[in-house]
Amino acid sequence: MTALTAGRAPKVSGARASDGTGVAPRRLGLHVFLSAVSLLWLAPLLLAVYASLRPYQETAKYGYFSWPRHLSFDYYREAFTQSGMAQHFLNTLLIAVPAVLLTLFFASFVAFCIARVRIRGGFLILILFTAGNLLPPQVMVTPVYELFTRVPLPYWMSDSLTMYDSYWGVIAIHVAFQTGFCVFVMTNFMKALPEELREAAIVDGAGVWTQFWRITLPLCRPALAALATLEFAWIYNDFLWALVLMSSGDKMPVTSALNNLKGQYFQDYNLLAAGSVLVALPTVILFFILQRHFIAGLTLGATKG
Repeated sequence: MTALTAGRAPKVSGARASDGTGVAPRRLGLHVFLSAVSLLWLAPLLLAVYASLRPYQETAKYGYFSWPRHLSFDYYREAFTQSGMAQHFLNTLLIAVPAVLLTLFFASFVAFCIARVRIRGGFLILILFTAGNLLPPQVMVTPVYELFTRVPLPYWMSDSLTMYDSYWGVIAIHVAFQTGFCVFVMTNFMKALPEELREAAIVDGAGVWTQFWRITLPLCRPALAALATLEFAWIYNDFLWALVLMSSGDKMPVTSALNNLKGQYFQDYNLLAAGSVLVALPTVILFFILQRHFIAGLTLGATKG
């Protein structure tokens, strides 16, 4: 027994170093590299937070990379009140939340028809949705603007009696541009679901709506959570379509609130930094809240079993 065990060399994992330190040099180098890239990526945000806590006179005299003499949250209070950020936050929610819900609702329907029902021409439909998503939005600014100024809406939906200068128009354009990407992701996700689930549901007499709403959609929660996080961040940070399709300042989203912090003759960059941090804060909070679901949705299917 001793001879047999003595002749077998223990297997050393690739994650273990041969010198007994417990960390392989390659893994240590990878951690150092990822940490450096993370700090480099966060450097602009950290500099903005640092500048927003200092008076502009101090940074103008000593520079942005100098040691602080005075730190306070005065700029945050001033940025929030001076820009009317509360109203703009509400405007953004009125645009982003319905746009995300409608995008996921329509995309899941289309993906279900392509991946599970397998309608005729489904692959062509998927190609069209994906190709439409690759079209640059800037190319369609002029035709979309002309179209929205001519599409009528009742007075209770739009003050201009058209889709122009209304929340409905901005929501519609976001849904139109974001649905293609969501259809592509949801179709691939639903194709990975076991076909036996749908077959068992058909045997039990379940209709198409039951197969979609009660069987398929609950299994897609990780993908829906990941897409909801991405779509909310993209729509929340958009400024192009609101600028093109809206003219009333009190309807603009929160990204436009930073324009209210610009002076005519003097520009306080520290105040702008505080406003930028306030604008970015909701998306950061949302990511941390949905972080577990977001990572699960992105990594689902990366491993077998």
